[in-house]
Amino acid sequence: MVAPHIVTHENRPLPTDHDWWRGAVIYQIYPRSFQDSNGDGVGDLTGIIHRLPYVAQLGVDAIWISPFFPSPMLDFGYDVMNYRDVDPMFGTLADFDALIERAHSLGLRVMIDLVLSHTSDQHRWFRESRGSRDNAKANWYVWADAKEDGTPPNNWLSIFGGSAWEWDSERMQYYLHNFLKEQPDLNFHEPEVQDELLAVARFWLERGVDGFRLDTINFYFADKELRDNPPLPEDRRDYSTAPKVNPYNWQEHLYDKSRPEMIGFLQRLRALMGEFGDTACVGEVGDAQRGMEIMGEYTRGDDLMQMCYAFEFLSVEPPSGRRVGQVLRKFMTVAADGWACWAFSNHDVERHATRWSLDAAQLHVYLGILLSLRGSVCLYQGEELGLTEAYVPYEELQDPYGKRFWPKYRGRDGCRTPMPWLSDNMHAGFSDAKPWLPVALEHLRMSVAMQEGDPESMLSTYRRMLAWRKAHPVLAKGSFALHRTTDTLVSYVRGDGDEAIFCAFNLGPDPVSIELPAGDWRPIEDSGFAGAIVGGNAELPPVQALFARRG
Repeated sequence: MVAPHIVTHENRPLPTDHDWWRGAVIYQIYPRSFQDSNGDGVGDLTGIIHRLPYVAQLGVDAIWISPFFPSPMLDFGYDVMNYRDVDPMFGTLADFDALIERAHSLGLRVMIDLVLSHTSDQHRWFRESRGSRDNAKANWYVWADAKEDGTPPNNWLSIFGGSAWEWDSERMQYYLHNFLKEQPDLNFHEPEVQDELLAVARFWLERGVDGFRLDTINFYFADKELRDNPPLPEDRRDYSTAPKVNPYNWQEHLYDKSRPEMIGFLQRLRALMGEFGDTACVGEVGDAQRGMEIMGEYTRGDDLMQMCYAFEFLSVEPPSGRRVGQVLRKFMTVAADGWACWAFSNHDVERHATRWSLDAAQLHVYLGILLSLRGSVCLYQGEELGLTEAYVPYEELQDPYGKRFWPKYRGRDGCRTPMPWLSDNMHAGFSDAKPWLPVALEHLRMSVAMQEGDPESMLSTYRRMLAWRKAHPVLAKGSFALHRTTDTLVSYVRGDGDEAIFCAFNLGPDPVSIELPAGDWRPIEDSGFAGAIVGGNAELPPVQALFARRG
C-alpha cells in the first residue's frame, strides 16, 4: 500500500544544480549492516535516518542505498520480489519518505539501487511467465528450448557458478539467470518489459529520489540468437569481476551481456529522468575485458548515463603507480568523452585495506589519489574508519556465492559485517540483538566512538580530505593530464582555465624526487601531506603526496 506522504522533486530543499553529480562524492550504505533501530539484528531505514547526521558530517554529497525492496533475501535484496515497496525487514514507504526528507534537509542527495536485469523467481511477473508459453507475460523473461539432447541452449555460465540456464518443468524450457537460479533474467527485447521498468523508475523519482545506482547495467540485454561465448585464452583472463576459482573467467562474454541494444534503453531512461530536474545515474559495469570501453560507451554525450564505474580499482591487483597510470591512460583513450565514478571498495569485494594490505599511511595516500582523479567517487560504509575485511567462519556464512566456492573464495560477507559505532558494546552499537553477521572484534577498536575525538584517526583524515577537496573544485570537475608514472610514483595535473593543481604520490618505501611540470608551483599547505618543493623538483618522502598550485 502506498503511503500518503510523498516528497516530490518539486519541494526539495536542495539547491538547484543540474551537474551536482559531476565530481560528487557518494557514500554507499548497505542497509542490512548500517544501523538496526528495532532490535531484530538487521539494519533498517529508520536506523539510516538516525545516522544521517554522521554521514553529512563526513562531507559527502549523496548517499547510495543498496536494495531495500521486498525480497526472499537469497541474494540479500538483489533478488527483488516487488519494485514498488519496502521490505518489512527495512521498514515502510513512509519510512523511506522520511529518509528522503531528512537527507535533503542535511544537504544530502539520495540515490537508490535499482536491480533491473533480473528479479526474484518469487516475483509475480515470473510466476505468471512460467505458467505457460502463451500468457501475457510469457515473453518477459529469457526462455529457450533445450537442445535435442536435453542440455541447455548454449554454453553461458552464471557468475555464481555453473550453467546460466535452469530447467523449468512447468514450461518445459530453460530460463536464463546470470546470478542465482532464483534470479531469472528479464527479457529487455520485450517492449513491455522496458516500459514497466521505466514506470518503476518513475515511481521512485516521484517519491523524491535524486537518482539511481543501476546494478549490473551491462547485463540487461542478451543476444537474441543465444550464440555461444568463445573461450578466453588464459593469458587474457582478468579476475576483477569474478574470483580466480570461478570458470566464468574462462569465457569471453560477447553474447550474454554488453549488447548494442542497450544504448536505446539508456536513452529512454535518461529522457525520463530529464523530466525530474537534478537527477543522475551511476551504472555498474561488470566486464573483465571491456569494462572501461563499455563505461565510455554508456556515458558518452548527454543522452545516456551520467556516470558508470568499472572494476579496475575494485580488483585484487595492487594499484602501483604504474597500474594507476595504466588505468588512467586507458580511460583517457577509450572513455575520454565519458564520466567515471571511481571506487576502491563496495559491498561485493574484499575491503581494500585488506585486499591491498595497506597500513594507515598507505590508506591516506591512496585516499589522496581517489579524491583527486577526474570523475566522481563512491565511498563504502566503514571505509572512512579504515575497516579491514572481517573473517566470517563457514558456519556463520550467509553469502551463497561464498558457500559455492568456499574455501578458496569466502564470498562477500567479510565486507558486509555491521558498522561499528561503539567499542564498549557487545554488538558495536549496531543492534541490541545478535546481528545477522557477526561483528569483527578487531573492528571494535576502529569504531566511530573511538575515532571521533582523535584528530589523527582515519575518520578525521577522511573528513579533512573531503572538506579539502570541496575547497578546491578543480579536483572535482577540472581537466586531467597525466604527468609521470613509475612502479612507486604517479603524478598528474588537474586544471580549470588558469587554475591548476599538481598532484604527486609516492607509493613506495623510499624518498622520490621528480621534476615539476613547467610553471611556478607552490605547495598547498593544508593538504595534510608532507611533500615539498625544492628548486624545480617535488620532493616526496616515503608513502607521501604533494599537492601544489600553479602561480
